[in-house]
Amino acid sequence: MTSAVNHFTYGLITPLLAYVMSCIGSMLGLRLTAQAHASRGGARVRWLLGAAVSIGGTGIWVMHFIAMMGFEVEGTQIKYDVWLTAASAVVAIVVVGTGLFLVSYGGGRLLALLGGGLLTGLGVASMHYLGMYAMNMSAHVSYDRLTVALSVGIAVVAATVALWFTLRVKKPIWITGAALVMGVAVAGMHYTGMYAMHVTVDPEPGVVPGADALDFLVPLMTVISLITLTMLLMVILSPSEEELHEDAELVAKLEMRRRTAQQEQLPYPAPMPRQQTVHARRR
Repeated sequence: MTSAVNHFTYGLITPLLAYVMSCIGSMLGLRLTAQAHASRGGARVRWLLGAAVSIGGTGIWVMHFIAMMGFEVEGTQIKYDVWLTAASAVVAIVVVGTGLFLVSYGGGRLLALLGGGLLTGLGVASMHYLGMYAMNMSAHVSYDRLTVALSVGIAVVAATVALWFTLRVKKPIWITGAALVMGVAVAGMHYTGMYAMHVTVDPEPGVVPGADALDFLVPLMTVISLITLTMLLMVILSPSEEELHEDAELVAKLEMRRRTAQQEQLPYPAPMPRQQTVHARRR
């Protein structure tokens, strides 16, 4: 028997909340990458790692499972495999981090951008379908291949655009706009992939193994979301790359003025008397 699949059990609450979290994670990630471009050495690596956790962890993984809170299949209970769900989070963070490092250390070259976008997009799609595979239900699940291919294409394009944003977007107002666009892309990829799913409930539903979403996912997503919001507030209050550049220029100007003032205060050697000068010339 073919089940009634409902992606919006709680109405627009889950998709809107998922979109908001995707935008917040993307915004934080873009701010962190901007800080990374203004840094060197170990500080740059730390900023990029933070951006990977923000975009991959909050912008993609948390968004995915918030949206899944509204997913329901009539006739069967849905539970989640704990290890596969955790693995999907690791996949999202690792692939986003790899793409960020490729683009950041690739000098902005087109090949690095396209390679990073392809790798990250395929990784994001893998995270999405791994998260869906982590769902346990008393039913048979199949996918429409064309729609799956479309969702993967959306993921690759969205990842490439997101990485391009990390290179070009610096000012807060543009970062906000870019985060809104990234949120649309991630949500679009998610619901396209979900639309590819076809579920047929077993005639005699059995016991479904795994953890319940309310007991496992909700506390985990809440903790990650609170950490992300705290980090976002800290980054917003910290100076931007442009402000750091202006401060460096101001410090350089003040140092130049100080050195000029010191040189003007140096005593000049006293001139020799005229007779001693003539005597010295005769010698």
